[in-house]
Amino acid sequence: MNTYNVDLNNLPKHIAIIMDGNGRWAKQRGLPRTAGHFKGADNLKRITHFCYDIGIKTLTLYAFSTENWKRPQDEVDALFNLFYEKLQDYKALMGDRKAVVRFLGDKKPLSEKLRNKMREIERDSLKYLDGGFTFNFAINYGSRDEILKATREVAELYKNGDIDIEDINEKLFSNHLYTYGLPDPDLMIRPSGEQRISNFLLWQSAYTEFYYSNVLWPDFSPKMLADAIIEYQKRNRRYGGV
Repeated sequence: MNTYNVDLNNLPKHIAIIMDGNGRWAKQRGLPRTAGHFKGADNLKRITHFCYDIGIKTLTLYAFSTENWKRPQDEVDALFNLFYEKLQDYKALMGDRKAVVRFLGDKKPLSEKLRNKMREIERDSLKYLDGGFTFNFAINYGSRDEILKATREVAELYKNGDIDIEDINEKLFSNHLYTYGLPDPDLMIRPSGEQRISNFLLWQSAYTEFYYSNVLWPDFSPKMLADAIIEYQKRNRRYGGV
């Protein structure tokens, strides 16, 4: 296994990646945007395998945001067909790598067929709880919506008398986010040249290190991911201290 000189004793526990640039990748080659999404999906395998193999414990990939519904309907349909196709072939995606899989986001607007497949994969992957690797796929995810959802749930607990106002703290609130039970991301990577967070893990990224790359997601390689990790390892994370 080529680790590209990554210090395996100083790894981020949780890496989050905004998979951006598929459409531009296709446009640069005179291809339809859907071709870029297919190419980007193919890149999932090598990036996920690399993270697993070097010892990353949690990987979260941003696949479809709550704002992405604004895209042309044929592109949205193609994306969800692609999601379902890749989930159907999930064993080929992960190979012999044992991962607990979670889907982050509001599943209600998704097709019943896709929701059932997602539930099936989440359930079946629980047998790998001792495997040490969690793979999160953010589909129809928006961090503002997530925070509002958590706020409503906590407010309902208070309204029903299940908690006192003094019980509301960061831990309680975090337990009502889609990422409950997971560590906050140590490193967030955004390929494609854009330098914004795009409504992704707003609460969770309070002390996350950010890394930006001009390479479009379909071409973002394990070597480039290793470069991001090496840059992360050079940083001094003080969490507000000295």
